Amino acid sequence: METSKSKSGFNGKQLAIWMTALILGLILGMFNVNWLNNFFNFIATAYTRLFKFVAVPTIALVIATTLATLGAKKNTGRIFLHTMVYTLLTTVVAALVGAVLYKLIAPGNLPTELIQQGASEVPQNLGSTSYYDHILSVIPDNLLTPFASGNVLSILIVSASVGLALALMKDSENIQIVLKGILGLQELLFTFIKALVWALPLGIVAFAAQLSAQMSAGVVVNSLGKYVAVVLGGNLIQFFVVLPIFLLICKINPLKVFRQMLPAVLMALFTKSSAATLPVTVESAENNLKAKPEIARFVLPICCTINMNGCAAFILVTSFFVMQNGGIALTLPVILTWVLISVVSAVGNAGVPMGCYFLTLSLMSGIGAPIGIMGVILPIYAIIDMIETAVNVWSDSCVCAMVDKSLSQKDIS
Repeated sequence: METSKSKSGFNGKQLAIWMTALILGLILGMFNVNWLNNFFNFIATAYTRLFKFVAVPTIALVIATTLATLGAKKNTGRIFLHTMVYTLLTTVVAALVGAVLYKLIAPGNLPTELIQQGASEVPQNLGSTSYYDHILSVIPDNLLTPFASGNVLSILIVSASVGLALALMKDSENIQIVLKGILGLQELLFTFIKALVWALPLGIVAFAAQLSAQMSAGVVVNSLGKYVAVVLGGNLIQFFVVLPIFLLICKINPLKVFRQMLPAVLMALFTKSSAATLPVTVESAENNLKAKPEIARFVLPICCTINMNGCAAFILVTSFFVMQNGGIALTLPVILTWVLISVVSAVGNAGVPMGCYFLTLSLMSGIGAPIGIMGVILPIYAIIDMIETAVNVWSDSCVCAMVDKSLSQKDIS
């Protein structure tokens, strides 16, 4: 399927439509009309469900078919190695930026009464969930469970196994028939994705109206000041400074990449899910950025699972904040240890809404820190989640662009 040759790239007219939809939604949401809010909630939920519906088969089919094509070739390892290097570098830098900002801004402790009140807001049973439970949940116990539950890491494991098996056995006539059937399903899926992207301006109006209504209702006003400044400041520095520097080092124009990948970044901002955004990310990378399909379809599904810059920053800063309130001294060895923990945790975190929140909650519960603070954070996490997911997908886009730049067509053939 030669989607990279499509002429439906992201142009000025499409950008104007998206921006108009965004502004219109923000304005309509400010009126805070009950029936209108209900309508926009319905539209936003419908779009989110549709993109989640295509996200699961997108991950499975794209990984399986790409590995079936590249898996037996010696240069597949080079693509994976480049992806991992850029992913780890950007994620480590994101965590370090969060650590430096935390020490500079130095959020204070919360009142004990507020922490105790927040404990009642912590989701039930999650405070006692260990990180081992998260690891075990990734290991599938049957074929259907990963797809039914939308477990991104499990789907990645299953589809990668299928893709490598197809690559090793593709000389068989029966395997060739299976592979052609999977490729046909992939073409059908990408046609569906294009239709969803075409109709997305209506979804943007609804998503923007939701955000505007939440802000008007005071969801953002009740923030924790310096803590929020550290979390959002670190994400914004990663978005506007760190990742563009990575692109410039690779001799890539950051503004061009941002403009071409804007549909995916905006989609991530509103859906708060890297996995749900994946269909738009792949479509934008191939049609707008003109990344080689072999690379885009291999790199982006992996990145939406392991490349969590915003998540690493959130885990680190929130862990510091919770531990500090629990009386744990943030010495240099402690800081460096938790930089490593946040990076490893972020890499192992699935690209689903609130995934970073639940993972941080489990980590803090595991060390006996006062998890009541997680309940205090919960009301404002929706806004934090939007920003960090946009950072994650922007980082995915940058990694894809860098890998595509680093490897020529000859390298992957």
